[in-house]
Amino acid sequence: MFLSDVRREFYEVIVTQRVLLLVASDVDALCACKILQALFQCDHVQYTLVPVSGWQELETAFLEHKDQFKYFVLINCGANIDLLEVLQPEEDTFFFVCDTHRPINVVNVYNDMQIKLLVKPDDDLNVPAYDEIFRDDEEEEEDSGNESDGSEPSGKRKRFEEAVVERTMKRRERRVWEARRQEILFDYEQYEYHGTSSAIVMFDLAWKMSKDLNDMLWWAIVGLTDQWVQDKITQMKYVTDIGILQRHVSRHNHRNEDEENSLSIDCMRIAFEYDLRLALYQHWSLYESLCNTCYTSASLKLWSVQGQKRLQEFLAEMGLPLKQVKQKFNSMDMALKENLRDMIEESANKFGMKDLRVQTFSIHFGFKNKFLASDIVYATASLMENIEKEEPGTASFIKALDSLSRSNLEKLYHGLELAKKQLRAIQQTVASCICTNLVISQGPFLYCCLMEGTPDVKLFSRPVSLCLLSKYLLKSFVCSTKNKRCKLLPLIVAAPMDVEQGTVIMVGIPPETESSDKKNFFGRAFEKAAESTHSRTLHNHFDMSIIELKTEDRSKFLDALISLLS
Repeated sequence: MFLSDVRREFYEVIVTQRVLLLVASDVDALCACKILQALFQCDHVQYTLVPVSGWQELETAFLEHKDQFKYFVLINCGANIDLLEVLQPEEDTFFFVCDTHRPINVVNVYNDMQIKLLVKPDDDLNVPAYDEIFRDDEEEEEDSGNESDGSEPSGKRKRFEEAVVERTMKRRERRVWEARRQEILFDYEQYEYHGTSSAIVMFDLAWKMSKDLNDMLWWAIVGLTDQWVQDKITQMKYVTDIGILQRHVSRHNHRNEDEENSLSIDCMRIAFEYDLRLALYQHWSLYESLCNTCYTSASLKLWSVQGQKRLQEFLAEMGLPLKQVKQKFNSMDMALKENLRDMIEESANKFGMKDLRVQTFSIHFGFKNKFLASDIVYATASLMENIEKEEPGTASFIKALDSLSRSNLEKLYHGLELAKKQLRAIQQTVASCICTNLVISQGPFLYCCLMEGTPDVKLFSRPVSLCLLSKYLLKSFVCSTKNKRCKLLPLIVAAPMDVEQGTVIMVGIPPETESSDKKNFFGRAFEKAAESTHSRTLHNHFDMSIIELKTEDRSKFLDALISLLS
């Protein structure tokens, strides 16, 4: 059930208990976890943190800890399946679920006892009414044969016939209701999308308890920016939530403008910015950032010789010497840096890049360290999916979590270096796929398969990296193709997962259209296709649109998808 008062019905209930935190492996979940950890530290709440990357790990973690804990907090996992059916908990076990995945399973919504959902009241959920999907099956049949009141046998026959007619009518009503229920549930569950960031929900709780700190506010900003970078929410939703957070930023950081009460240069300061949509440009060279940012690379078509010429023209238009743009941004001439944003925006408009400025926030740790929210997202995600060292997933998770604390700047800078490698790998793979025509139209969708032996293919066996590649690839393909129909199609990308076991990881993303509401129908389509072909699939990811599949079942699975979506 939805909690109307999160403070009273959630926090005040668990503050005196031992709590198990089950946290999904994404940046928004990490930020929500950091906020909750800070609140637990304030109130000396005992808790155990367990990272979970999929349904199997969630089930295992629950089975291992169900005897020690009665209160479980699930962050960015658990809302979109029937938790009670999957976990089979005891009646005195309670789940508090803060999850951005939509639609929320209807059993979770209407379970008043064990499942409590932490959702912002202004989220548009469109949950069907209780009576439309649940009804009482206890229809007592009248025992007309036992009573005898002296009436005629014909009277008995008449009553019996009436009872038969009544039962038949009830069965017919039941069938009609069942058909209507299936229709309602199909409409409700057809598309997968994302709601308000979990970090914002947790920050909202801290604010209502007057325990919100600048650090917590920054984590809420990073959680929202993660949703925007991963393309999980619409531009409208992003701008609306930025507006809400901007008021909190003004409240927490207003002392900077007041000279008498100004903060020391060593303190942490958050500022609202209209900044450039260039990945990591303040920690890289401007040239590298332009080449490896999806928006500029796709708009200029940098995988072609013509695109490289357009990049040179773009830099010449701004009057920026190559020597300056190819050196580290920090080392650029101060006179150029002062007007850089305006110069880039003015020239970008002439080259058709009208959305190169974006609303965001920056953070200063003292004089030297300045980061944009998107820098933190790229760095944290790269640390979490680091493939350079063979480490268990838990170690990568803890490093990523630590990098969000300002006391661990060396981990954050390590994450930035990994993020640069990741963005280069994505851009090179996109260029290779487009130049060798690996993206093919299968009718109702586009399809691209990365072969074993492709450079950096190991990186794309990880879900966040593969999703980022898919988004970049679709945007670039839409800019490169002349086929108008292909511009409106969704994309499926497959990459080798485990060569020894012969599995591939597959992700489906919605079409790249301006009116796109970021709703993804591939989750349900994948389930139906696997069911109809008996393909050996593993639906282990919290995002239903990511699946693992046996390599030899791929062709029949794709054939089923084509016929299903045609």
